Amino acid sequence: IFGEENFYLEIQDHGLPEQKEVNAALVKLSKEINIPLVATNDIHYVNKEDSKIHDVLMCIQMGKTVNDPNRMRFGSDEFYLKSREEMESLFPYAPEAIDNTVKIAQMCNIEFDFNTIHLPQYDVPEGYTPDTYLRELCFKGLEERYDNPSQEIIDRLNYELGVIEKMGYVEYFLITWDFINFSKENNIMVGPGRGSAAGSIVAYTLKITDIDPIKYSLLFERFLNPERVSMPDIDIDFCYERREEVIDYVKRKYGEDHVAQIITFGTMGAKAAIRDVGRVLDIPYNKVDKIAKEIPFALGMTIDKALETNPTLRDLYQQDRETREVIDISKRIEGMLRHASTHAAGVVISKNPVDEYVPLYKHQDAITTQFTMTTLEELGLLKMDFLGLRTLTVIRDALNLIEKNHNRKIDFSKMDYDDPKVFELLSSGNTLGVFQLESAGMRVFMKQLKPDNFEDIVAGISLYRPGPMDSIPTYIENKTNPQNVTYLHEKLKPIMEVTYGCLVYQEQVMQVVRELGGYTYGRSDLVRRAMGKKKMDVME
Repeated sequence: IFGEENFYLEIQDHGLPEQKEVNAALVKLSKEINIPLVATNDIHYVNKEDSKIHDVLMCIQMGKTVNDPNRMRFGSDEFYLKSREEMESLFPYAPEAIDNTVKIAQMCNIEFDFNTIHLPQYDVPEGYTPDTYLRELCFKGLEERYDNPSQEIIDRLNYELGVIEKMGYVEYFLITWDFINFSKENNIMVGPGRGSAAGSIVAYTLKITDIDPIKYSLLFERFLNPERVSMPDIDIDFCYERREEVIDYVKRKYGEDHVAQIITFGTMGAKAAIRDVGRVLDIPYNKVDKIAKEIPFALGMTIDKALETNPTLRDLYQQDRETREVIDISKRIEGMLRHASTHAAGVVISKNPVDEYVPLYKHQDAITTQFTMTTLEELGLLKMDFLGLRTLTVIRDALNLIEKNHNRKIDFSKMDYDDPKVFELLSSGNTLGVFQLESAGMRVFMKQLKPDNFEDIVAGISLYRPGPMDSIPTYIENKTNPQNVTYLHEKLKPIMEVTYGCLVYQEQVMQVVRELGGYTYGRSDLVRRAMGKKKMDVME
């Protein structure tokens, strides 16, 4: 079947008696039928001393303890990455079998392509190119979105279209417009837009988003940077109950084998590692629970950090042999992958069948990629986020009930954001069930902030997160006493006036480095990204 010199008989030696018998028969068979041997080692961990950790991980996976006589176990500690010398000492009778591993490696040919974008083809109507079709859709949408659009707005649309064409993302926008258009035609609730895509007038005229980027000074470069090629990223919220219908539509349109969901991996956190290891080593639950509870709750907490900062944990570690063993093994498995699951939102749509680019994995009934989102993007595959949002389903039901009971049809796209009753409700803190404003802390904050315009709500949501939270007292103080606001430089006033002299938005950071540092929009976006990822060296 494989043809001459493409088929080998594999010999292995992990110190298991059965292998000695099999190897003798394989050497004999090799001579009889003239098929070459290849010597390999079954590798489950890198170093010999990792065998105990591997054994613990096997027990975690199977829900067994190390003392369980009926569990699956490896018969030796030889399943590690061996050197050539170690392999030669195992197979002195077949040196050619060791050389053949190199021969096979040279026959293998795999190349990863990080420079090509594999966008699916969007079929445009006859007489159009993708570029002309996108332009026509945008200018048609422009007339619907703006009464008598100004030259500034037309110039912005032309500029964005020019960048999108130059960067090769025309089909990306057509694909996105198409499935959102399908959703709206089929009464599937779609969110008004989230994230940086709201900064694009192309997205606004295509009705991918419902926020006017001109009105709110949103920057296109935050979404798509002409100075740095990176895939655009549009996150779209759909009605929780009907999200699958949109994914099914995409599968029908581009082909079932061109669409896949994305894998995501759960990793072992510090507490989980300790609980898992304690259970596997058969240590009483209350003892393991006590150790785990000594790990503080904090972002990025590790066992080493906990030992440094918590003297009680350090004493337990130094004084009790069993505790020390649990912690030492837990440190080795902390951060390792624990399980695979399907990403809640990510979907890949590719030009050719997905398995021509990446390996696939079956998780329950979903076909997912074996590579995570970031790797897929590096390989030039188009990733879309189809988020299922329960709030949209609740809003849909409310709109249906209003129409049924009060005979009023509500269209959000024709509304202004200036109803005083809405601001009264938010200021009362009575916001359970209001998306992003319903946590206990947020309700207290809204009562203090007393928003009386749309910008206050936007700023409130942006401030209520780690980091910007420190500016909340200043923001409230300045909102109450606008006469006390001062600026380091007069050029900052038009940028920061809308947020009472506080830096709240990443767009403001981009505008500051443009106005005061003379940066281009593209370069200012690099500062924003570096800031968002806390990359100090890039910022410097």
